[in-house]
Amino acid sequence: MPEQLFDRAAEYEAMLNQGIGLSGENQEFFIAGRIQDMRSQVPPSPRRILDFGCGTGKSCSMLAQAFPTAQIVGVDLSQQALVHAKTSFGSSRVLFENIADLARLEPFDLCYINGVFHHIRPSERQSTLVMIRELLTPGAHLALFENNPWNPGARMVMRRIPFDRDAVPLSYLEARRRIKAAGFQVYGTRFLFYLPKALAALRFIEPLFVNVPLGAQYCVLASVPALSA
Repeated sequence: MPEQLFDRAAEYEAMLNQGIGLSGENQEFFIAGRIQDMRSQVPPSPRRILDFGCGTGKSCSMLAQAFPTAQIVGVDLSQQALVHAKTSFGSSRVLFENIADLARLEPFDLCYINGVFHHIRPSERQSTLVMIRELLTPGAHLALFENNPWNPGARMVMRRIPFDRDAVPLSYLEARRRIKAAGFQVYGTRFLFYLPKALAALRFIEPLFVNVPLGAQYCVLASVPALSA
C-alpha cells in the first residue's frame, strides 16, 4: 500500500474529495450510505467491530453512532493517520491500533472494510483475508466494500484521487471467490450508489437495483461458520 500518501493525514480528505466530488457528494455521504446498508444486513448488536483500514478514523466514529452498544477498533498501517484518528475520534468506545498489533487484540463480531483491497497486492489479498478471518469469532460477519471496476464513474473517480491512481481494482467476482477461499460463508452481494447528487430526487429507486452489478460500489457479505454443537 502507498503508505507515503496515507501518512499525509491532513491532506487525505482533500485528496479523497477531489475524486468523489464528481458525484456532488462528500465523504460522509458515502460512509453513511455504506453503514446504513450494512446495518440492514447484519445482526443489530455486535459487541466488537473491526474497521480494517480505517484511515483517518471518520468511519469509526460513524460506526459507533450506528451501533451504540459496540466497541469500535480501527486499524491501519499509517501511523500518522492513526494519530489523526485518535485525536479526532478516539474515545473509551472508539480505539485505534496499528495493523501490526492485531494479533494481540480480542476477537471481533463484525468486520467492516472499505476501499482497502484495491491497495493490497493481488498476491497478498488471500493471506490478508485469512488473517482477518482469524480475528473474528465463530458466527461473526464480514462486510467488504470495494469500488466497482464495472462502473465507469468509479474508475473515473479513482483516476482523480492521487492514492487510487495506481491501485488494482478487484471485481465482486474476485472478492467473493477470495472470501470463500479464506473460510467464510458468502451470503450476499449488494451494489450501491448509482445516481449523482444532481439526480438525488430519483434515489428512491436505487434499492431496486441493489442486485444489478453496476453500482459505483459493491459489498460482499459473509460470515464465519459457527462452531458445531
